[in-house]
Amino acid sequence: MRLDTATWPEVEDYLQTSGCIIIPAGSTEQHGPMGLIGTDALVAQKIAENTAKRVACYVAPTLAYTPAPFNTGFPGTISISPALFEDMVRQIVDGLVAQGFDRVYFLNGHGANLAVLKHAKSSAPRAHIRTRSWWDFEAVNILRTKFYGDWEGCHATPSEISITQATHRIVAPGGAENAPEKLTPAYIKATAGDNHAPPDEHRRRFPDGRVGSHSALASPDHGRTLLEAAETAVADDIKAWLGRSGPGGADRSKT
Repeated sequence: MRLDTATWPEVEDYLQTSGCIIIPAGSTEQHGPMGLIGTDALVAQKIAENTAKRVACYVAPTLAYTPAPFNTGFPGTISISPALFEDMVRQIVDGLVAQGFDRVYFLNGHGANLAVLKHAKSSAPRAHIRTRSWWDFEAVNILRTKFYGDWEGCHATPSEISITQATHRIVAPGGAENAPEKLTPAYIKATAGDNHAPPDEHRRRFPDGRVGSHSALASPDHGRTLLEAAETAVADDIKAWLGRSGPGGADRSKT
C-alpha cells in the first residue's frame, strides 16, 4: 500500500478506520566497491513495503536525502545537514498529522538519521511516533551474527548488501574480495550513529568505503532470509504498537 500510488479518495477512506503510516528512511551514500549507493534507502523501502502488506498500512515515499557528511569524499554521496533533515521530518509529520495520520512509524536504514528521528516525537505532540531500525530486532541480529560474525562491521555491511542483491542487483566484489581492516569493539561503539571523522580523513582511513565490513560475504540467499526475518519482526512490532492481533482492524487506541 504505497501512498504515492494511491488516490486521495482511497486515502480518505483509509483514514476513517486507520491512522497508521510507515515512513522508510535511508540515505544516498557510497557503500563500498560492491554496495549500491542507495542501499540504506532501498533496504528500508523494501522492508516497509513488504511489511505494509502484512499490516494493511500505507507506506510514504522514502526519505533518501539525509545526513551523510562523512561519506562526501566518495563520488555519488548526497548529504544534507541535520538541521535541514530535522525541519523536513517535522514538516512531513505535521502535514500527515493534520490530515488524520496519528500513528507514524519510521523504519530506518541509516545510523545518522536516528538522532533526528528519535527527536521527532517532541516536534509533533498530537502524533504517536515510533522509530525502529530494521537491524534492531533479535531475529535479524541472530542471522547477522550467524552469517557474518565480526565481519558485519559498521558500513557497507554484508547483511544490507545481501538484501540489495536479493532485491536489485549483484555487483562483482572487485577489491572487496579481500577482508578490510577489522575494527575493535571500542571503535564500533565510538562510531555508533555514524559518528565518523570528516570526509577527507574518513576516506584516508577507509579508502574503499568499507568500515570493518567484509561485503564479499554477502549473498542473495542471505538477503532473502534477512528480509523475511525483518519483515516479520517489523510487522509484529507494528501490530503490538497498534494493539492488533492481526492485519486490519482499528488502530485508534492511544496506548
